[in-house]
Order: sequence, then C-alpha cells, then structure tokens
Amino acid sequence: MPKARVNDINIAYKVEGQGEPLVLIMGFGGTRRGWVFQTRAFRKHFRVVTFDNRGVGGTDKPRGPYSIRMMAEDTVGLMDHLGIEKAHILGVSMGGYIAQELAINHPERVKKLVLGCTYARQDETGGHSPEYHRGLGVEEGCSCEELRGVAVPTVLGTAFSLGFSSRLVSVAAAPFLRPCARLMATRGISGQYQAIVGHDTLDRLHLIAAPTLVITGTRDRLIKPCSSEVLASRIPNAKLVRIEGGSHSFFVGMRSRFNREVLDFLMG
Repeated sequence: MPKARVNDINIAYKVEGQGEPLVLIMGFGGTRRGWVFQTRAFRKHFRVVTFDNRGVGGTDKPRGPYSIRMMAEDTVGLMDHLGIEKAHILGVSMGGYIAQELAINHPERVKKLVLGCTYARQDETGGHSPEYHRGLGVEEGCSCEELRGVAVPTVLGTAFSLGFSSRLVSVAAAPFLRPCARLMATRGISGQYQAIVGHDTLDRLHLIAAPTLVITGTRDRLIKPCSSEVLASRIPNAKLVRIEGGSHSFFVGMRSRFNREVLDFLMG
C-alpha cells in the first residue's frame, strides 16, 4: 500500500476508480478496509480515496494528544499529496467529525459533503447514547475529564457491542469482542479516543458551504439518531435521510440502501 508523508507522519492510502475525487473517512478504530462495500460501488463513478487515520492500520501511530482538527488537516494534506484540489467528502462516526472540521476550515476543498451516523456536540442536542455511557460506567452528561479517564478497552468493547441493531448479535459476539478490544488498545487508538472526547462543531456548522447529506440509521444504539436532525437543521440547506432500522454500522449492514442514497446525492 502506498504511503504519503503528511504532517510528519506516513499515511497509508489507496486510490481506486476514475472520475471526480471522493474521499472516504473512517470512524474510531477503523481502517480503510472498512469501506470495502462502498469502494466496490463508488469506484465505478468516482476516483475513490481511502486511507487509515493516524493511529491505526498502516498509518503511523505517534503519541498523542490527537485532535479532530489535526486529523482533518491530515486529510487535507493527503489531498494535497494526491493533487486533489476539491473533492466530495464522506465521513462516518468519528470520520464524520473529521469531515465537519474539514468542511468548516477548508470550504474551498469540499464539493459535496456526506455525514453518516455522527454528531456535532455531546450534550442535550445529541451525541452518544445513554447505553454507551452506561457501558463506560459513567453518567450521561459527565465531564470530559471523566470520559478521558475511561480505559480504552472498555470504550472499544462498548462501541463494538452497540454497533449492531440486534441485541442478540451483540450478546453473542461479546466474548469475541472484548479480547479483540484489549488487543486493539494501542496508543494510537487512545489518541483517537482523546480526540473524540474533545469534538465540538455545533456553533460553527453554519460555516459549512458545501451541499450536505446527513444520513443515519433509526436504530443506532451508539450515537443518538436525533444528532443527525441537529446537524441537518444547523447546516445550511442540508438534506436529512433516515434509514429505518439501520444500526450504527448501517453502511455495512444496509449497504445497498446507504450506497444508493449517497450516489443519488453525489451524482444528482
């Protein structure tokens, strides 16, 4: 896999297809391989760029702290490396936080924006679900300091178990997910988690100039679906799509519907 030297780190990436550039930004702990069902569909119409965020996969894993703004600048740096002046940007979950920061701070680099299963601020307007906070062993509405004190394997295990709509699947997978979470709890993953805790774009969403699609599953147990309503109401002329029954990982579990909605938006 090729690598680009960006912001003093090496970023692993892949480019597939022809046409207008489309940059896909993955969520917490995920790598570019999580986009497999999207790249197969999107590369028929776009030049698709996938990559590993700092801290995971083939990309360098420097010591923290990380920030969402930092990872947005990594993405812009990768675009520069590839000679991409302007692209469609799609981000899910943490990737949606990164996409928001990119669109706010570099509006001239974004043609169309897609925000999936994500939020602008952790407060009464949206954010992580009560189930997520119970899984972490903290009260909803707790301080950033309390959240930063949660062990990363606990964060990963909770996120994994809530990623599906079906509680039965979550319970059945739990014995396998917890050991996996312990193995994944590297300093890079810890850096990403610290960045998530500090994410807040709510008061700057009006600065997003790109046509925007906000898309969520109605049965997301990790991030409150109402978070997408807030995003769509604060971003000028944004379109909101709710996929009935979709989980947090709806871009995998309901990939045909997700891909169709995204392609209709980007090609419309």
